[in-house]
Amino acid sequence: MITEEAFNELLKSAFPDADIAIFDKTGAMDHFRLWISSKAFEGKNLIEQHQMVYRALDDAMKDGRIHAVEIKTDIPKN
Repeated sequence: MITEEAFNELLKSAFPDADIAIFDKTGAMDHFRLWISSKAFEGKNLIEQHQMVYRALDDAMKDGRIHAVEIKTDIPKN
């Protein structure tokens, strides 16, 4: 289990400019739907973008705080 605040902090440390929306899918705070928009994704394909997010969440996934995450990435328009 991870709090939304801790989840957000993990992402903000890797993507300081990101707009982030996190949704708890099950009520157990370990399965999430994530939308993240960052300029860091520019020039990267979808797989590379998702790999970047997984790297940011690696420790929390390895220790079980996050069991599953459904990722939607976006690049800011301006």
